[in-house]
Amino acid sequence: MNLRAYGNEIRWTIVVVVLAVVGVIALWPRDADQQQEQTAAPTPPPAARAIDPAQRAAAALQPCPAAGGGPAELAGIAGSCLADGRPADVGSAVAGGPTLINLWATWCAPCRTELPALQAYAEQPGAVRVLGVQVQSDPADGLDLLAQLGVHFPNVHDGDNRIRAALKAPNVLPISYVVTASGEVRRIDPPVAFKSPEEIRAAVDRTLGSAQ
Repeated sequence: MNLRAYGNEIRWTIVVVVLAVVGVIALWPRDADQQQEQTAAPTPPPAARAIDPAQRAAAALQPCPAAGGGPAELAGIAGSCLADGRPADVGSAVAGGPTLINLWATWCAPCRTELPALQAYAEQPGAVRVLGVQVQSDPADGLDLLAQLGVHFPNVHDGDNRIRAALKAPNVLPISYVVTASGEVRRIDPPVAFKSPEEIRAAVDRTLGSAQ
């Protein structure tokens, strides 16, 4: 091998080594960032607002009923009664007669239209009992919304989603169920947001009729 060829070989060896080092340096920050992302702790959800007794007074909700018994699928399933903050057994709350259960959330725009319609229906002669179940939203925000809308029928907060799971509720809001006098739970289909008490009465009567 002559000197010129040897010199060229040395130069190419140096070039290859330099390129390899540059490649490692270029990749290192990216790997470090990925590792940091993989090990970073998830951002915790925001803490629920503390409920002021004045909020409960402003909402003026009716007490959650407690009759005992009720549908088997709801037996022992409890929520937090928004009227007083105490545990409320939903199975007991809907026992003793036909009841309309309505699931809603503060972020649900159609729910804001439906809740006043439900209140108007609940005030009509011959209406079945109405029980609201607030899901996937802060109970303090729920009290504020109910006070703002003038909604006073009993409501419970489903903080752990046990009520929603027991009802096998789909991922859609609002959605309503009718509990018959015999304790059968039937979903109102199709799940639409009601705009008037007349629409609610028709849907309840239709659902109760199909259960007979």
